Amino acid sequence: MNGASREALAAARERLDALTDSTSADATRLADELAAVTALLQREVSLRRVLTDPSQAGEAKAELVGRLLGGQVGGATVDLVSGMVRSRWSQSRDLVDAVEELANIADLTAAQRGGDLDDVEDELFRFGRIVASDKDLRAALTDRSASATAKSQLLRSLLGGRTRPATERVITRLVTAPRGRSLEGGLESLSKLAAERRDRMVAVVTSAVPLSDRQKQRLGAALAKIYGRPMHLNLDVDPEVLGGISVRVGEEIIDGTIAERLAEANRRMAG
Repeated sequence: MNGASREALAAARERLDALTDSTSADATRLADELAAVTALLQREVSLRRVLTDPSQAGEAKAELVGRLLGGQVGGATVDLVSGMVRSRWSQSRDLVDAVEELANIADLTAAQRGGDLDDVEDELFRFGRIVASDKDLRAALTDRSASATAKSQLLRSLLGGRTRPATERVITRLVTAPRGRSLEGGLESLSKLAAERRDRMVAVVTSAVPLSDRQKQRLGAALAKIYGRPMHLNLDVDPEVLGGISVRVGEEIIDGTIAERLAEANRRMAG
């Protein structure tokens, strides 16, 4: 998102955080209701255009939200969405993306309250690795001809009882309503949101053998010092790296593997 949409999303996230700071707020219910609003806005193109039309008064748009959603979802959800349509959005699609992001944040907040957020982060990462290594599974989960019900049942058989509830919920939403995103890109976005709940960055660490607890602590501390923020490590073991470790933080890659050093030597020799 750019410009006005980015500012509008930031304001909406602040309102959601303020709401979920109250222990009386049911974050899981908020997630369900915001997901339902996402589906409505995705389906009704003309509605989201009206709700993001800069020529319309913000209060008029908020009143429309109240009439449409009142009685269908809780008051907290109505208030959140009403506040969002009072803001300016660069594109109508940005509003849909923002409501969906709030739904995911609400689920992650519920996991954080239950002390499960670290597990959710790890489960999202591990699920991404499983999908990357299983072409048949990826094909089934991204098959456009398959119904949302069939995909939900498949995910329930894979994740039900094996992951935290929030993990299953956010992955199911992503798979059943990808909205043009790749599965990999969606999972990475979810991992980033989970990390942000603790104001942490995510580092994907690939090594030839599992790291010891001491190595993980030292690496996490070193990366936190470099980037100035707490760092969550997603650990992956790949014997093909031969030795050393490769670290990816966002788009930046720090590669200290033997395989990469050999490849660099070969490139120099070829040059």
